[in-house]
Amino acid sequence: MTNTTRRAVLGLVPGFLAAPALIRAAHAGGHLRLPVNIQGNAFNPNTIEIGQGDYVVFTNADGAPHTATARDGFFDSGNLNRGDSFEVRMTQTGTFDFFCRIHPGMTGTITVT
Repeated sequence: MTNTTRRAVLGLVPGFLAAPALIRAAHAGGHLRLPVNIQGNAFNPNTIEIGQGDYVVFTNADGAPHTATARDGFFDSGNLNRGDSFEVRMTQTGTFDFFCRIHPGMTGTITVT
């Protein structure tokens, strides 16, 4: 293993060690709060699977305004500027397609079980 590879691998270790704490924090209060980053005219992740009652938190990290809007009208963030967040509790089971009203090519899917 080269020194560069070894440094890259060792650099990942703190993230793996911190993962259980992040998971516990995400489940605080009994429900998952899944972050969705909006950046580069994309939702990340854009395919989400969560349980009924869990939350999805959309945060705009992009320089342009965006929305997170369910095609069926279940939720609509309104315009989110850089640094703004929108949280939605997914109380219904099913599949929910969402998009940005400003940039309709930005899409994603939430599956709630």
